[in-house]
Amino acid sequence: MIRVSQLVFLLGAAGLWIAARLTWVQISSFDGLGQPRTAALTGAGWSSALLPLALLLAAAAIALLAVRGWPLRVLAVLVAAASAGMGYLAISLWVVVDIAVRAAHLAEVPVADLTGIQRHYGGAVVTLVAAVLALFGAVLLMRAAKLADPDAARYTRRSQTVSEMPATTMSERMMWDALDEGSDPTQDPAHPDNKGR
Repeated sequence: MIRVSQLVFLLGAAGLWIAARLTWVQISSFDGLGQPRTAALTGAGWSSALLPLALLLAAAAIALLAVRGWPLRVLAVLVAAASAGMGYLAISLWVVVDIAVRAAHLAEVPVADLTGIQRHYGGAVVTLVAAVLALFGAVLLMRAAKLADPDAARYTRRSQTVSEMPATTMSERMMWDALDEGSDPTQDPAHPDNKGR
């Protein structure tokens, strides 16, 4: 599951990078003096958070090579929160009714000179897909962390049981396990020297 999460995070980061380069808003303006002008605002220009979020997903994918245990859950929560931010950035292009003032400010054009504004939804769709991928990867991480805990507890219980069994009831495999733990299966488990190694 962790490998799948890594792949999903990298796909999400690539999607955000592509969305940051696509045109989100195109504005037309005319000041009455020169020729009419057209300016295109890319995803990175429309929302400066896209590239940092892409870097966050890529960093999360790399961090999964070393992170285990409770930090895995913290990372999953962090990525889930980031996915909510990505979704907000994408959906806001649809939901916000009037984007003319913001677009004019970002393109450094007086609002009075605006003659037209057009939204391009391709970048927003890619960002929304990246948000869904990030959320899916975060859910996989939480499941992986949850599944890892019972396995560790089961291994610990099994180790304690093997080291406490007398040698006469142990199978050959159990004796090797006890030796691997540093116990002498031929000695009394309660003997203090049995845990000497």
